[in-house]
Amino acid sequence: MIKLRRSTIVLLAIVLLLVIIIPVLAFTPVGTSVLTIWLSPTPTPKPILTVRGTPPAINATAAYVLDADSGHALVDINGGQRLPMASTTKIMTAILTIDKANLKQMVTIKQNAIDEVNKNQGSSAQLVVGDQIRLKDLLYALMLPSGDDAAIAIAEAVSGTTADFVDLMNRYAQQLHLTQTHYINPDGLTYLTPEGKPNPAHYTTTADLVKLTRYALANPLFAQIVQLQHYVLHATTVHHAYVWDNTNILLSTYAGLTGVKTGYTVEAGYCLVFAARSDDHYLIGAILQDKDENQRFLDARALLDWAFALPVLPPAPTPSS
Repeated sequence: MIKLRRSTIVLLAIVLLLVIIIPVLAFTPVGTSVLTIWLSPTPTPKPILTVRGTPPAINATAAYVLDADSGHALVDINGGQRLPMASTTKIMTAILTIDKANLKQMVTIKQNAIDEVNKNQGSSAQLVVGDQIRLKDLLYALMLPSGDDAAIAIAEAVSGTTADFVDLMNRYAQQLHLTQTHYINPDGLTYLTPEGKPNPAHYTTTADLVKLTRYALANPLFAQIVQLQHYVLHATTVHHAYVWDNTNILLSTYAGLTGVKTGYTVEAGYCLVFAARSDDHYLIGAILQDKDENQRFLDARALLDWAFALPVLPPAPTPSS
């Protein structure tokens, strides 16, 4: 008899609880939200490019390819190894300028910008001393023909001195969590120590370089600049005419390529940062210290072909914490 009474009391309590809860769930915002969570089906994860097998052998010391859609690394060959990066440095120079400077500013080309090229066997945008060029236009001179003269002109225009601009580059690298990256100049040329040896303080990793490039490519102006094959700046009363051609030949030979930057010094070898789209997939990659000028393009092509051909599968479930 006592057990029956207890059961009756429990049932009455459950009924009373339901009488209270059901209206709350049905007719209040909080209840509606709870019901939505309970009743909504678990979303199906979007299939992603999934690594199967090993990437093709390449000649570069380091390479890294990222699926920019999922954030997953598809290729990691010594991706954390610190290496000099030559003119791929200019990716930071460009995006920092776009983010921080007045791109309408007129910049007067000085002799020290020309000296940077001549003293360090650098690449040139053929800037003319005394020309006044809009800062935005100098970005094309920086990224297409890889003008070291443009890098110095930009650095001084943005920060007053090249040294101050380099300090800003390193602070920006920290903000972007590029923990294995450090700069000593805005162009990537090899500077020597007092002992006459290459300064080892200018370095990055392919993983950091891809991370930086992913950030930079999210900027429409940067993305537009690096995918151009040619840029013509017509003469005005304050500057000469310029025609700048992109050093990245993959732009004209690999379907879907959208950039990004070549580089070369004796110490860094042949470098390339690249990005491409195919079948709704977007890949960003970097190669450092390749063996010759053409090999970096062949290696990038091989890595892209392999990565785009990977199977598209649901992502592996994340282990619960």
